[in-house]
Order: sequence, then C-alpha cells, then structure tokens
Amino acid sequence: MYIVEGNIGAGKSTFLKLIEQSLPQISVAYEPMDRWDKKESGQSLLAKFYEDPKRWTFSMETFAMVCRVRDHLKRQHEEPLTVIERSIYSGHYCFAKNGYLHEFISEAEWHVYERWFKFLIPGRCNPPLGFIYLKTDPEVSLDRIKHRNRDSEKDLLFDYLKQIDKRHNEFLIDKIGVADDLVDVPVLTLDCNEDFEHDPQRWEELSKQVSQFIGRTYQVPVPTVSLSL
Repeated sequence: MYIVEGNIGAGKSTFLKLIEQSLPQISVAYEPMDRWDKKESGQSLLAKFYEDPKRWTFSMETFAMVCRVRDHLKRQHEEPLTVIERSIYSGHYCFAKNGYLHEFISEAEWHVYERWFKFLIPGRCNPPLGFIYLKTDPEVSLDRIKHRNRDSEKDLLFDYLKQIDKRHNEFLIDKIGVADDLVDVPVLTLDCNEDFEHDPQRWEELSKQVSQFIGRTYQVPVPTVSLSL
C-alpha cells in the first residue's frame, strides 16, 4: 500500500485519476469525502467543522479516524500495489494535531483521541510501503479550492491552509514525533505547484518519479503509459 498525502487543494484526486491512466498496474482508492461531508454522519461534519472548528474538530477527527482505520485494515490485506488518498496518519499528525495545537481540541478531548489512536493503530495497521507527498504552497492550494468551489469549503480560511501545510512538513519531511514504525517509511516529495493536469510534459515527469519510487520500494518495475492530455 502507498499513500498520497498533501494539503487541502493539493490536487490529490486529480493526481490519482492520472495515476489510473498512466500506471494501470496500480489500483487507486479515493478519499471517501461523502462520509464526513454528508452521507454516513447524516449531516456535513466537514462544513460544520469549517464553520465552527472549536465546536466540531473533535467530532470530525474522531469520526474520520474510525472510518480510515476500517479502510486501512481492509486494504492492507489486498493487492500491495494500491495507492490510497490520505490516511489515518495524516488524520492524526496533521489535522487532529493541528486542532490540538490551536486549541480547537481541548486537553481532555486530545487525551481521549490519543487513547483511541494508540489502541486502534499500532500493532493493527501495517505501515505503508511509502508516502507520496504532493507539496503545494498554501496560496496554490487556496486557488485550487476556489476553482473547484465545493460548498462545504466556502468557510475555509487561508491561515488554516498554512497551518496544515506546516503539519504536513513536520510529519512527512521532518518526521517530528511520528511513531517508530513510520520513521523509516520512504517519502517521495513532489512539487505540485504547477498545473500537472493540463501539462503533459509535467505529468510525464511526475509519473516517472512515481514509477521509479515504487520500483525501488516495491522492487517491481512499474512502466508508465504515455497520456495525451
């Protein structure tokens, strides 16, 4: 299993769509946004979180953790050449941790969340073979969010994107405070500030890096298929 991580608006879904086309040997699993946007929770926890983070961060992140643990346990027994969008790890080290650091999650709530995380993940969820980090400047992320115009994201603030960008760098590049079994998991960092969706040459560069990364870490050659975008 490989995991694509990145800020809100980094282009993860677009990236995975192109992976499906240019690396057909790889299975792709998209983030099930409807779980916390509307469907499973019966209401849009995501929209409520953006409207009032101090009230809804704990509810949002706890619900997301449960959903992601369930998916992780299922997928870790499937085909290893699977790339999934976001994970239990960024949920913890980026979003929940950020909520705690900025006092959207209280000390008591963080203690409960940490107890659940330590109960559900270590010893049960196998670490991925690698992380693929789509790194974008917060300004680029904000522009892409405005362009896709999701109703649940209308209250999302630029300061929040800067915070989440910092948490991703701490988690994936600096590996500050990460669990021991994640320290040696390789990370491929891709500069995704440029529009790779409509630029065939840029996408070819990115897909080649992904192919080489998986070839090194999975030790199986993964040829790419040229796309006409």
